[in-house]
Amino acid sequence: MSDTTNERRRFQRIAFDAATELLQGPHRWDVELLDLSLKGLLIRRPADWDGDPAHPFLANISLASDIQVQIEVELARTHDGQLGFVCRHIDLDSISHLRRLVELNLGDESLLERELAALGEADQA
Repeated sequence: MSDTTNERRRFQRIAFDAATELLQGPHRWDVELLDLSLKGLLIRRPADWDGDPAHPFLANISLASDIQVQIEVELARTHDGQLGFVCRHIDLDSISHLRRLVELNLGDESLLERELAALGEADQA
């Protein structure tokens, strides 16, 4: 990724490996999580993929046996066998867990505060 692209990126991606499933109606896929941010996630496209990009998905990410992050997402892009999803809704418990994960991985509270501010701006747009 070029420096220019990184400068434009408002949300730091965190490479993270966690058991993740994607649901849409009666369809369910166990997927490989490549990275996530406060605004979305990137997965490897499953071999049996037949998701409908016109409808939302639910992503369930298991951070621990008793900690789940659930995010309603929308397919934003497909490229080189990867699917990029943007967050459309996340509940308070899930955003708290995700925020803590981002905070631990960024290692800089000012970066986290900047991302949270950008998240608020993106939601108002």
